[in-house]
Amino acid sequence: MPESRTRHKKKRAYIAPPVSKAPKASPSWWAPVMVAVMLVGLVWVVVYYLSQAAYPIPQLGAWNLAVGFGLILGGFGMTAGWR
Repeated sequence: MPESRTRHKKKRAYIAPPVSKAPKASPSWWAPVMVAVMLVGLVWVVVYYLSQAAYPIPQLGAWNLAVGFGLILGGFGMTAGWR
């Protein structure tokens, strides 16, 4: 009985897919700015509480807390991009 032609074809050698490049390292200023933003947010909230809402910006009132926590969250958000 005749054999099919596909049986006699040579298989190609396995070639692994290309390895993706490692993500680039963060710029040298990234970590200091990240820490500074978190610290400024912390200082903002502490000053608000210690001054009994007289500082940092009296016109904002309780929104000073939102500004402080927003800065802290911004710093933590920067940690996601830090490599």
